[in-house]
Amino acid sequence: MPARTRPATGGATGSARVIAAADFRQPGVGAAGSIGVVLVDSERAYRAVASRDARFDGCFVLAVRTTGIYCRPSCPAMTPKRRNVEFFPTTAAAQSSGYRACRRCLPDAVPGSPEWDLRADLASRAMRLIGDGVVEREGVPGLARRLGYSERHLSRVLTAELGAGPLALARAHRAHAARTLIETTALPFADIAFAAGFSSVRQFNETMQAVFAASPSVLRAGAQKRRRSDAPAEPRTGTITLRLPFRPPMDADGLLAFLAARAIPGVEHVEAGVYSRAIALPHGSATVRLEPAPTHVHCRLHLVDLRDLGAAVSRVRRLLDLDADPLAVDEVLSADASLRPLVAATPGIRVPGTMDAHEMLVRALLGQQVSVASARTAVAALTRVLGTPLPSTQLPTAEDQLTTLFPTAEAIAARGAEVLTGPRKRVETVLAACAALADGSLQLHIGRDDSELVAELQELPGIGRWTADYLAMRVLGTPDVLLATDTAMRKGAGALGLPSDVDGLRTRARSWRPWRSYAGMHLWHAAAPAASPSTTRRTA
Repeated sequence: MPARTRPATGGATGSARVIAAADFRQPGVGAAGSIGVVLVDSERAYRAVASRDARFDGCFVLAVRTTGIYCRPSCPAMTPKRRNVEFFPTTAAAQSSGYRACRRCLPDAVPGSPEWDLRADLASRAMRLIGDGVVEREGVPGLARRLGYSERHLSRVLTAELGAGPLALARAHRAHAARTLIETTALPFADIAFAAGFSSVRQFNETMQAVFAASPSVLRAGAQKRRRSDAPAEPRTGTITLRLPFRPPMDADGLLAFLAARAIPGVEHVEAGVYSRAIALPHGSATVRLEPAPTHVHCRLHLVDLRDLGAAVSRVRRLLDLDADPLAVDEVLSADASLRPLVAATPGIRVPGTMDAHEMLVRALLGQQVSVASARTAVAALTRVLGTPLPSTQLPTAEDQLTTLFPTAEAIAARGAEVLTGPRKRVETVLAACAALADGSLQLHIGRDDSELVAELQELPGIGRWTADYLAMRVLGTPDVLLATDTAMRKGAGALGLPSDVDGLRTRARSWRPWRSYAGMHLWHAAAPAASPSTTRRTA
């Protein structure tokens, strides 16, 4: 990727210039023998810290030797002297080196690094699964099994590339979840300890003291002091309100339009700039309400089991693509004269993800060669018959239009033939894919390698390259997918004066790397500007 410079936005060195987050890293050979990345050029990183640019929060942390504290790059505290600082790629690496989190800037409460989607190596796939809470649920053996490596090899790669092993990375994840529960609920600390994934209250207390240099009671007291006196109390213990940060700008209207065009009645609802849905999580069901704001998303979660907090937040962030680096994307795409007006009109475009990989597979298969409206009708009919009712006692009153959980793969494999209509081959494909999900022969999760998953999906009868690539884009968050055979995408390209044939579009799109998924969203907009990408068809 070409080097990119940006003017500093202020701070101690007003004339300094900072560069894009990706440029703080350079290719290197990791312990696995594959291409990895290591933090380099600390001078550039220090200039970014001096400018206090929030766009780099989550890409690395700054640790100060004289205080023993690590901070986000935009921490408002006085910029430390260069000789007193060092940089780490993750908060876990800083914690493993003996540093504790700054209680002023809260470096764990920032957007995640866009690198975990941009990269497809072992370390990035492991980070996605750790963020989803796999270590808390299945331990390091379960994480290694999902990734297809031994525990020893996985630990060696993560330590070499990220400065911390899987247990330390998971520990940082647990500490963040615990702090969130401490500051946003009135739950007893013992309940919080086990909900966050700690094995004992003692381990919980020791970790919070080590990471935040404060006991849970001190953290709660500080949160109560910061909270406005007129702030409403949580309506029930299972409801948590969060502010999920992202790197602005963000095309929130485009995201909501995309989701609204595909919303399943009873499962999802979009109204007045708010998206809500019901979701099945590892330990129970939940409802989520999301309302975008200029710099963050207001998120209200109602969880049946608080152990699902980390997984829920991770999936919300992936659904809305909140960890993207929009400035890096827009800079590359706007270099193309044909895309430049679209980028200027819609800065910060996002690629919607999914909260349920199995659900996305079914929806993609039912959407093959039909309009979005027709696919939505078919999915709604399937959900109405085979979906699991959401108990009314689990529903917050504001989300009472959510009534149903999407059908499980097991239910569709067993009874889908009774409900599904349309071409026989398509029905057979859906049933076969759900049977493969149900028996475990098809593993569809965010820790998969995109190229391997695409190849594996195409081995299933009835699944072609378009569907496999679409799933890589929506499920894995792969940023460099071009659906060149998509009719609407080619129509949008033609409207912009770009090549509208498959080969010509692919050739022109080489200059859009590594952000071709985002370019595709712009082409969908160009094809249907009034309705967003809501009339997409796949060519045969």
